[in-house]
Amino acid sequence: MGDFKLSASLRGHEDDVRSVAFPTPTTIVSASRDFTVRLWQRQSTTPPSYDSTIKFHGTEFVNSLAIVPPSSTYPDGLIVSGGKDQIIHVHQPNQAVGDNAEALLIGHANNVCALDVSPNGNLIISGSWDTEARVWQIGKWESSTVLKGHAASVWAVLAYDDSTVITGCADQSIRIFQPSGKLVKSIQTGDVVRALCRLPTNHPSGAQFASAGNDAVVRLWTLEGRQVQELHGHENFIYSLAALPDGQLASSSEDRTVRIWKGQQCVQTITHPAISVWSVAACSETGDIVTGASDRIVRVFTRSPERYADEAAIAQFNDDVKSSAIPQQALPNINKEQLPGPEFLSQKSGTKEGQVQMINEANGNVSAYQWSTAANQWINVGTVVDQVGSSGRKISHNGKEYDYVFDVDVEEGKPPLKLPYNLSQNPYEVARKFCEDHKLPITYLDQVTSFIVQNTQGATLGQPGAPGADPWGTDSRYRPGDASAVPPRRPTPKLIPQKEYLDILTANHKVIFKKLQEFNQKLIDEGLKDLCFNPTNIETLETTVAALERGQEKAITSEGVDLIVKAATQWPEDKRLPALDLLRLLFAYSTPVTYLALQQSILTLLAESGVFASTSPPNNTMMAVRSLGNLFKTEEGRAVVNDEFDAVHNSVSPFLTVTHRNLIIAITTLYINYSVLFSSNNNADRALTLLDDLSKILNSATDSEVVYRALVATGTLLSLGDEYCEAGRDVFHLGDGLARAEEKVKEPRIRNVVGEIRALLK
Repeated sequence: MGDFKLSASLRGHEDDVRSVAFPTPTTIVSASRDFTVRLWQRQSTTPPSYDSTIKFHGTEFVNSLAIVPPSSTYPDGLIVSGGKDQIIHVHQPNQAVGDNAEALLIGHANNVCALDVSPNGNLIISGSWDTEARVWQIGKWESSTVLKGHAASVWAVLAYDDSTVITGCADQSIRIFQPSGKLVKSIQTGDVVRALCRLPTNHPSGAQFASAGNDAVVRLWTLEGRQVQELHGHENFIYSLAALPDGQLASSSEDRTVRIWKGQQCVQTITHPAISVWSVAACSETGDIVTGASDRIVRVFTRSPERYADEAAIAQFNDDVKSSAIPQQALPNINKEQLPGPEFLSQKSGTKEGQVQMINEANGNVSAYQWSTAANQWINVGTVVDQVGSSGRKISHNGKEYDYVFDVDVEEGKPPLKLPYNLSQNPYEVARKFCEDHKLPITYLDQVTSFIVQNTQGATLGQPGAPGADPWGTDSRYRPGDASAVPPRRPTPKLIPQKEYLDILTANHKVIFKKLQEFNQKLIDEGLKDLCFNPTNIETLETTVAALERGQEKAITSEGVDLIVKAATQWPEDKRLPALDLLRLLFAYSTPVTYLALQQSILTLLAESGVFASTSPPNNTMMAVRSLGNLFKTEEGRAVVNDEFDAVHNSVSPFLTVTHRNLIIAITTLYINYSVLFSSNNNADRALTLLDDLSKILNSATDSEVVYRALVATGTLLSLGDEYCEAGRDVFHLGDGLARAEEKVKEPRIRNVVGEIRALLK
């Protein structure tokens, strides 16, 4: 049998196509983040063309889709969809948009990210970010059975048959249940599970189902939990699996490809001109496949020549793939100088289907070529986007370099005084010397200190609206006596437990956008055309930044989010800070957080950019940690940081003893937010992990703000119960850290919070 070739490209969705289904040879169903479900009917066969109608238009992203086969009760079957609105919508295919649904299934408390229907059409299985899977009986819509025991989001579900339900979870487990809710088997996979698929009963491996996820490996299993095979070839997250009627398997991935597997061998790689291929489905009658991707296009592929697209459409698809950009972090580490030139392509063949070879082109670009076994040649699949690193930026004042130079208006009508400050300095000592040098009243001391702290690290405890840092050193002006510049005293003396999440939201949006434009122009001047933004992109960014400035979440578009992410993760490291600052602001809103989390792990998005590497500019790392702190502002963000706690901890823990003040303050602020989260979502192992980290900070830090925040996080965790106090006292020896904190920082607030913690430890 020949290779799959393009059959049709279906355009109509206005955002990522998140899920697809192929119920009949002439019918395709697709769900999108544009809030719609579309039904596509084939209108002609040579070449195939399709017409679509919207069958559902909701108010939130639609992320999951399943099809109930025809029955005597529902002769045309049913379309089942779910998404961010937490409701599972059941519609008859012949219903018009706006008609009453056949059923609205209510029970999940968060995004419904996975759906499946049993082969006989009796059961619907759903999975959600709320850590639950549910079993619904078709036609009996009033109630559901909860499949309990998941410790994280349920990202994949499989209704294997009417007596067996399988779930895949972000807690790195596959679980096999009876529909009654009884757990039959739990399988540890070693990584997050994002996809499940039922295999044909005569599969040559003897396996009965397949799984895949973040480790880019397809695994084949028996229902007894025995792993039979591993399929290696993908380079990134695998999002979807589909079984073909001939026993072969299709998988779609964040590496831009769909791969076709025969046994353990990848026999074809279909590269898409998109960042993510979210979903793949197969037609059980024809063996054709359909894909949904992040470029908003539904594509059909076939092995039957009579259903091939016309030559012009196939050529356009190939050109789109060839001209697409590939983020370097999605590929193995490469050294441009050691790459072969174009002559390699005619001298050497690939060793396996889908093998990728980077080529140093004559024009200086790096292109990716993929080996096609069927064509017996290397196929150009895009240009690799390089990353370059260098140092950060300082501000000159009186012949010295500083991180910040603030204006202080002391007297009306007179020029402002300059207040230079480096992040390594103690803000209290800088304020004291400033007052002495300019013969200012000592009453200004506390106000100037507070002003420095606010404008170099952002949030103040209990004051979530406090100004954030101005990394560009402009437009930060203080007037002594201005009450708005000084955080009010806490209304009660009790400092722990902390009960509110801290965020860093205030920013000079215009300055950030101006700096981003300056860096973009430098990229243009340097000829980095694959990285820089065109005028349309800049207009989109300006609209997005304006929406952030006005707090208009609905005006934040996915296009704007994608551009900010690109600049924050792909631009040269010395030009990323303004985009990372915008990412910090985006993370405080549920819509962009949900959008990004559905594409891939947010922590992976940041980590693969290198922002948590030891060589990353500290300000970049600091801004990334601040972004994580802002995730706690929304329910969706809290679900992310809860699900990805281990990844967050692994990313930030290497920086616990750094000397970069703003970075360690960002980390202790993050830990405060986790301590507040654990107050309502108690997890002993995680709380003890943070207590261990905080004890290390308390034994090494000397900065007053760092020490204070570490103490507040520690006290909040100890307030969870006696067992934590016992561990703090006997395992982590917090008494030593408290004594050191009092000795190094002689401030009333430190003395007060230490006193409260000691009372807990008695």
